[in-house]
Amino acid sequence: MPAHWILKTEPSTYAFSDLRREGTARWDGITNAQALIHLRVVARGDQILVYHSGAEKALVGRGTIARAAYPDPAAGDPKLVAVDVRAGDPLPHRVTLAEIKADPAFREFALVRNSRLSVVPVPPALFGRLLALAGVR
Repeated sequence: MPAHWILKTEPSTYAFSDLRREGTARWDGITNAQALIHLRVVARGDQILVYHSGAEKALVGRGTIARAAYPDPAAGDPKLVAVDVRAGDPLPHRVTLAEIKADPAFREFALVRNSRLSVVPVPPALFGRLLALAGVR
């Protein structure tokens, strides 16, 4: 069964629209130890939600993992890994961090408790709830 993840990006550096244009891209540059732990267990076929950090602070699109973790070729450090991500559709409704925080179901969610984490595992029930908030049927 595929796992579910939120991958965060600063839209001024690499936006979901860039991923849509490219179709598939390497998701790299992760250096946070906890985010790397999560990234190492990401598997091909896992579902993702792309989150724009910075001023937007919102879930904006969907996708899948096209290739599981491998050494980040841009890093020059064997401890750092990357994954390949395949773009899916934009979300019908962007889901802001404020909306997520306002929902009691997300009180213990890692995105709420550690908003700086760039790779966030999403339990299946919460993934479904996020899709519902985004208007995905």
